[in-house]
Amino acid sequence: MTILDAARDGMNPDIRPQDDLFGHVNGRWLDETEIPADKSSWGAFIALADAAEQQVRDIITELADRPAEDLDEDERKIGDLYASFMDTETIAAKGLEPIRGLLDRAHSVADLTQLAAFLGVFERTGGPGLFGSYITPDRADASRNIVYLAQGGLGLPDESYYREDKFAEIREKYLAYLTTLLTLSDHDDPAGAAARVLAYESRLAEGHWEAAETRDVQKTTNHKSLEELRELCPAFDWTTYVTGLGGTEETLRRSIVMQPDFFSHLSTVLEETPIETWRDILHVRVVRSSAPYLPDAFVEANFDFYGRTLNGTPELRARWKRGVDFVEGAIGESVGKVYVARHFPPTSKQMMDDLVANLVTAYRRSIEALDWMGEDTKQKAYDKLDRFYPKIGYPTEFRDYSALTISADDLMGNVASASAFETDRQLEKVGQPVDRDEWLMLPQTVNAYYHPGTNEICFPAAILQPPFFSPDADDAENYGGIGAVIGHEIGHGFDDQGAQYDGDGNLHDWWTADDKAAFEAKSEALIAQYDAFEPRNLPGEHVNGSLTVGENIGDLGGLTIAHKAYVISQGGAASVEDRRTLFLNWSHVWRTKRRKEQELQYLTIDPHSPAEFRANIVRNLDEFHEVFETQPGDGLWLEPEGRVRIW
Repeated sequence: MTILDAARDGMNPDIRPQDDLFGHVNGRWLDETEIPADKSSWGAFIALADAAEQQVRDIITELADRPAEDLDEDERKIGDLYASFMDTETIAAKGLEPIRGLLDRAHSVADLTQLAAFLGVFERTGGPGLFGSYITPDRADASRNIVYLAQGGLGLPDESYYREDKFAEIREKYLAYLTTLLTLSDHDDPAGAAARVLAYESRLAEGHWEAAETRDVQKTTNHKSLEELRELCPAFDWTTYVTGLGGTEETLRRSIVMQPDFFSHLSTVLEETPIETWRDILHVRVVRSSAPYLPDAFVEANFDFYGRTLNGTPELRARWKRGVDFVEGAIGESVGKVYVARHFPPTSKQMMDDLVANLVTAYRRSIEALDWMGEDTKQKAYDKLDRFYPKIGYPTEFRDYSALTISADDLMGNVASASAFETDRQLEKVGQPVDRDEWLMLPQTVNAYYHPGTNEICFPAAILQPPFFSPDADDAENYGGIGAVIGHEIGHGFDDQGAQYDGDGNLHDWWTADDKAAFEAKSEALIAQYDAFEPRNLPGEHVNGSLTVGENIGDLGGLTIAHKAYVISQGGAASVEDRRTLFLNWSHVWRTKRRKEQELQYLTIDPHSPAEFRANIVRNLDEFHEVFETQPGDGLWLEPEGRVRIW
């Protein structure tokens, strides 16, 4: 049975592919499928993730059943982590005891220096801060790692949730949620504190950039010395904070501040917020971040808002599923090592190596044929393409967790220990050479990524399954599935952000002025096209073309090049039927159904377009119109001059 044979029951033959490829391939499935009660969406990605989750559970429970003397150190840690999460009796008996020390310290904060000290220690052990931070290659020198500082500190998904009328009901429910958390954790003024926290977050949100603006890699690249950081945000004690985090002043000797005016705004908010309100804010942050690891009342309150209200999910996931997530977050590569040995055949890796090589060849031929790009820019594009670094299946070396301390009867202690371990691992990278062999995803993750700072494309083992890939599938199906995913990730190297990085991962303008203008004009045309789209289950709402343009360029280039690579793999010619198969499986890959609450949230914050518009990007491909013989008046018809062609 081929991949599409298994998909045919979900197709709707009454919908013509020329009118709506997504509806044709997935229409009956959309009509008849109920999203599982513990999910906010359902489809190919989620189904594969569920299967991987079950496989990981089998690994964990098998280890738990073995005698302790038969386990190595990592295997014991895996079992103890899972046991600590599943021991609900001990969790209930301890109540608030595991966070009482943090709450007492939060309520003893007397000034901004003590606030910075608290936040450093709190973030080190798993708590959220007032801003985001991460460590990755320096955009000016991709051979070295640097600290990035970004806007953050909100409890709602995005700054727009604090100001737009359509989110007023969510704000009311958020206030009720905060009140519940404060009540459960014995605050002496739950309603008043909740109102003060919401007012503070609303004020902080005024300094946030809108989501689409944060995609501008030029605007978000601002190198700052520690002294300049202090000038930018003088109310925050950076030395005290980074010391509590486990670093030194050297950690922040040089950083990249992504939204400088947010940090200026944060300084103002720090000074104008009374210290009594800061205690309330810290109280909420401690309880909210700890809620998944506390007794059931906290778990339920947290899920009721973040699961039911924001995502529309009726039921909390089974505890074992949340336990698997916890283990993977703490010691995921050790689990991945076992997963790969059991579930990733070596033949799949070799086939993927060949597919990646074919996609790169197809990209090169496509660049050669571009009529809007000059030779100077083409040579730089070839150079970048030649420097792509593919990672397939699993790392060459798995992470060393020997310094991680775990106890089977101390869940919150394990949370803190795992977070501190990861914090130290990250801080050790600052200023050091970039490890090109480090993976940013686990082998058991159903996803893929491109990293512009290392010019790498990564395809974990778990995504290399139907409908994306099968050793037994028709070539056309594999090229329409994983081939297009490979093309998509390569395409990110040439999207609105990636095109500004060179082959070494440095932010470097390698385009001539004319070629850059032509590329930007094509990008703007794609933005305008997507701005007009309304999701079928959210009439009146629109896709944000500026927010999603990078992913849309990835989809457009990925599918175009996957088709070209498939034809190359067939000796330069392929039948109309086989090429149709490629497009049909492309649409099948995006077989997804979301709850309206999640769809609305994702329209606001997610750089990916809804699945229907990802599948139907075929409207821009001459090859689709050719093999399906579309005509003016068809739903997906675009006049040739209106089709966006980039790569």
